[in-house]
Amino acid sequence: MAAPGLRPGLGRLFEMPAALGRVRRAYGTSQAFAEVLRLPKKQLTKLVFPLQELERHLVPDSKHEFHLKIFDPSLEDIARAESIFTVTAQNRIEYLSSAERLDHAPALPRPEVCFIGRSNVGKSSLIKALFSLAPDVEVRVSKKPGHTKKMNFFKVGKYFTLVDMPGYGYRAPEDFVDMVETYLKERKNLMRTFLLVDSVVGIQKTDNIAVEMCEEFALPYVMVLTKIDKSSKGHLLKQVLQIQKFVDTKTQGCFPQLFPVSAVTYSGIHLLRCFIADITGNLKTHCFQFS
Repeated sequence: MAAPGLRPGLGRLFEMPAALGRVRRAYGTSQAFAEVLRLPKKQLTKLVFPLQELERHLVPDSKHEFHLKIFDPSLEDIARAESIFTVTAQNRIEYLSSAERLDHAPALPRPEVCFIGRSNVGKSSLIKALFSLAPDVEVRVSKKPGHTKKMNFFKVGKYFTLVDMPGYGYRAPEDFVDMVETYLKERKNLMRTFLLVDSVVGIQKTDNIAVEMCEEFALPYVMVLTKIDKSSKGHLLKQVLQIQKFVDTKTQGCFPQLFPVSAVTYSGIHLLRCFIADITGNLKTHCFQFS
């Protein structure tokens, strides 16, 4: 019998040692995800599917407000995505270059994703967590807000490029609007924009400006809720419900499902890696479900 709170497919997977063996083989020689698979069911759910863990604390009448299965990968899908983010001799993951203007950006044929958010939202920390399987990649993290002043480009093997954009709001670069607007409007291989929102304080006025920009340019974008380790479960649940309502009622181009993450505990990082690998065309999991 599947544990309460686990989606049925995940519950069945836990009951099948052979299936777990397939996941471990799919992940290759890396030990990180194998350790995740050995966690108790509740801990694994909290780490890999944090939104699902939050849903367990909702009253039944409000559960329909969560979009949990729009992106619904299996553990095998997630394991395959982890291999894309793992550095090897054949899979080089590295910082490429920085640019203040689009015409200074590297001309790359592979798909691209960019991360944008308010200063001090934890953007560089999140990117560093995403690249934790490639520890030599230098992602500069500062305690001072507004540290990132340029667009920083990172190559992920033959698969895609990740772009760390300057933060908006406090200590944003003077030419932030020109730099970011031009990139978002004209970058031909941009597949998805990841808009980071601080889960402790929720959507701020400056975040609304970023949302309006994505909507105006008809960009497909995703809301990633950072710092989920810094709130009580009740406060986090309240913020998630408010942000979900905002996405449902105030946006058109935003992906319906939220991605709560922590760069400290790594909660949600595995699922976000899988989503990035999938939307850049490198997994083809067919695990997007729209109702």
